[in-house]
Amino acid sequence: MSIISRNNVRISGHGQQPIIFAHGFGCDQVMWRFVSPAFEPDYQVVLFDYVGAGHSDPDAYDPQRYATLEGYALDVVDICETLDLNDVILVGHSVSSMICLLAAKAMPGRISRLVMICPSPRYLNDPPDYYGGFERADIEGLIDMIERNQTVWTSQLSVMVAGNPDRPELADELEANFCAMDPLIARRFPAATFLADNRSDLADVRQPVGILQCSHDVIAPVAVGEYMHRQLPGSSLKRLDAFGHCPQLSHPQETISMIRDYLMRAA
Repeated sequence: MSIISRNNVRISGHGQQPIIFAHGFGCDQVMWRFVSPAFEPDYQVVLFDYVGAGHSDPDAYDPQRYATLEGYALDVVDICETLDLNDVILVGHSVSSMICLLAAKAMPGRISRLVMICPSPRYLNDPPDYYGGFERADIEGLIDMIERNQTVWTSQLSVMVAGNPDRPELADELEANFCAMDPLIARRFPAATFLADNRSDLADVRQPVGILQCSHDVIAPVAVGEYMHRQLPGSSLKRLDAFGHCPQLSHPQETISMIRDYLMRAA
């Protein structure tokens, strides 16, 4: 099967420069439906599903490859090489911020800049110098719950990720996505995500980086965005008014505006 079919790659837009939107854990490219069309007049918009997500090829899932974020970064590398994309803008949400960072390190000649939405290089606290938002017991409890009862964890995690309790439809959509995950992948991806530590990778990034941080996000707290800004050479940090961890769903117009503003300033 081709890479295009494997990752359910969709290409649109009228511009020359490619902009790739990479979705976060438990989701697929549909998460960008309120944002990506705004960039079609000026860019070549590329959407895809990681193997194991959305309408990707389920038979392509390799537990060994996808045991770490590097395996998911290879999906991005494969897509760029297959389409022979250059001068690429990578827009990553949540864990995809780190996946795109790893992809950019693997093919620096193809990637021109990165946009990271609600990123975190390390979800675990590492006192006294780093606050990621979670204690190890929290993450181990989450992974244990995933293994014991997928229905319960999808409900709890979706509410945490969505934020915006006055808009329950956001959590409902996330819960539906989480529930649709293959149970095997649902157990493996959280470990690859929440136990990863990519802090040492930050200093190696050579591309300009725009960091978009939500005002209140329990998954990626404000302190994490500030830490990344300090560690990433050539980065900028902008705080959205949006609450929660998925501003492309909850506050798409603000997300579009922030991405556009960064790309215009960085041009």
